[in-house]
Amino acid sequence: MAQPEFVPGPSPLSAPRGAITPGEVLPIHPGWKADRPGDHRPGEGPPEGAAFGKPGPDQGYGLLLARRFEPRLQLASGELSADAVAGCLGVALRRASVFHRAPVGPDLELAFGVWGFLMLQPPSELVAYRRPLFGGAAHHYDHQRHIAGLVREEALRLKPAEAIEIVSGDWRSLFRSEADVADG
Repeated sequence: MAQPEFVPGPSPLSAPRGAITPGEVLPIHPGWKADRPGDHRPGEGPPEGAAFGKPGPDQGYGLLLARRFEPRLQLASGELSADAVAGCLGVALRRASVFHRAPVGPDLELAFGVWGFLMLQPPSELVAYRRPLFGGAAHHYDHQRHIAGLVREEALRLKPAEAIEIVSGDWRSLFRSEADVADG
């Protein structure tokens, strides 16, 4: 915006183009420090604890991949595919974040596999264990987080075929206890 002619001071037209007149000098910025409670400080990792999750890139793509597994899901009576997808998506996203990347098909295969959704005859004890966990998971974020937290990190690092093989035998070794999940 041009300076009106009636304002006292040097005329902007009297200085060469691009020159700064003494009244226009800006002070030097004093600097910035990460001193607010939510600021990330150098040398510190991301915050951890309840409801922080494991951030990763392109997590929405994981939902698209999960929905592609729906025709393959082996659901017991009373189970809904929406609940299975919602519950296992968190497991797959956790696995992807362990490897510091976006979700891919094997992440979903492992997630559905450890819960027995890709097996024609999953262990009956596993089905009984997962039924109350997955019931209504599509509508409850806390349920989804709890399901994802139950799978051990060592299990997330397995190849999907290895994890599914373990499910046939000692499936309990893939999961943390409820007390461990409650502690964080």
